[in-house]
Amino acid sequence: MPWHPSPRPTDVELEILAVLWQHGPRTVRQVHDILALQRDTGYSTTLKMMQVMKEKGLVTRDESVRPQLYRAVETREQVELKMLDDLSSRVFGGSAAKLVMRMLSAKRVSPDELAEMQRSIKEVKDKDP
Repeated sequence: MPWHPSPRPTDVELEILAVLWQHGPRTVRQVHDILALQRDTGYSTTLKMMQVMKEKGLVTRDESVRPQLYRAVETREQVELKMLDDLSSRVFGGSAAKLVMRMLSAKRVSPDELAEMQRSIKEVKDKDP
C-alpha cells in the first residue's frame, strides 16, 4: 500500500513553519541554523523534513534561485484555523463551545486573556444580526 503523508503538520513541521512565518522565505541551511538554537537536529534531517513538507503542500520551493528558498504556503492563522477545525470535528463533534470550554477548564486563564476573549466574543456578536 503506498504511503500518503498526513495533511496535518507534525510538531517538527510546525517548528519549521514557525521559522518561515517569523523570518520569511529561507534556505534549508538558514532554517536548520535557527532550529539548531532550540533543538539538536542534523542538517540532513531538516532537509528531509522540508522535502516531505513540500510533498504535503505545506511549503513551496523556489528553484529559480540558488540556494533554493522555501516559503510557507499558508499563513499561521490559516494553519491554526484548519487545525482547530480538525480538532473540533474529530474530538468535539464540531462544537466550538465544547472545545473552548475544555480549554478553559484545562488551563488557568489570565485576566488579560479573559478580557481578550470577551472582546472577541463581543465582535462576533456585533457581526451577527
